[in-house]
Amino acid sequence: MDALGGDRGPDEVVAGALEARSPAIEPVVFGPASLEAGGLELVATTQEIGMEEKPAEAVRGKPDSSLVAACRAVGSGNAAAVVSAGNTGAMLAASLREIRRLPGVMRPAIAVIIPARRGPSVLIDAGANADSRSEHLLQFAEMGAIFAEEILDVARPEVRLLSIGEEAEKGDQVTIEAHHLLVESDLDFAGNVESRWLLEGAADVVVCGGFTGNICLKLLEGTIRSVYDGLRAEIDKTAGGKLGGLLIRPAARRWRAHLDPELHGGAYLLGLRGLVVVAHGNSSRVAIANAIRLAARGVEHEVVAKLGERLAGNTADDRVSILAPAEFDGQER
Repeated sequence: MDALGGDRGPDEVVAGALEARSPAIEPVVFGPASLEAGGLELVATTQEIGMEEKPAEAVRGKPDSSLVAACRAVGSGNAAAVVSAGNTGAMLAASLREIRRLPGVMRPAIAVIIPARRGPSVLIDAGANADSRSEHLLQFAEMGAIFAEEILDVARPEVRLLSIGEEAEKGDQVTIEAHHLLVESDLDFAGNVESRWLLEGAADVVVCGGFTGNICLKLLEGTIRSVYDGLRAEIDKTAGGKLGGLLIRPAARRWRAHLDPELHGGAYLLGLRGLVVVAHGNSSRVAIANAIRLAARGVEHEVVAKLGERLAGNTADDRVSILAPAEFDGQER
């Protein structure tokens, strides 16, 4: 656990790690020697990577940062998974450097669980790559399908391609080419889908490029928050609204809990030789604990090994374009 990743400070991260601790999960905290770890094992580090730093430069210049050291522990086999709520670009850069890609993987991709009405679905890529080719989208779909099988317990996941229309000819050239590749694949591909259906349950796996996926994810998060806050404000305006609010409060709380991004706590960075979970920068201790449990579930289900088995026949390239920021060269040193 990267203790220095997160907007709420290391104490909140440690509190989440303590909450997730169980006979099956033993968090190890990476951070300064002065940190109070509450009885958890503390690996002392001397450097910190901030949210505003350029990932490539930070990872190269701060090898003893909590984020890089935590990734190194997974790469060396001293930890089963790494969780961080820190700089996402730095997390990807450090993972490529210290953990490296699985054989056959062209691009790592972020897989996010979307709390749809019909049940959870996977959005991939949600922000690891600024630019993607059609063959990358095909591989993202393959990784997302394995994720859905192992983490969401879906026997044969339905896959759809995010586009501006359901017709096969809709979308930019990459999307059109990816559609043809998906049709010819062994996946249960059901065609294109528009973003308006994401919260309804568009498919078990929705695949797109990282730039589009990241915009969709942040739009969904902002919309959910604005709608809920706006409804609460309208209810509080009148006495009748307050009375009605009391009557619908149990249902509203259940629905809010269903849509709460802290429910899963983080997102998998798939395609690496080790398990990596990226948590939201503003994660509370509840979200941190759930992110650690999500990582443990991936270890239990051997997600990395199963991805390796299914993707071993592919040909990997060495060009990785990180969404934020784009200057990282993607070289594995």
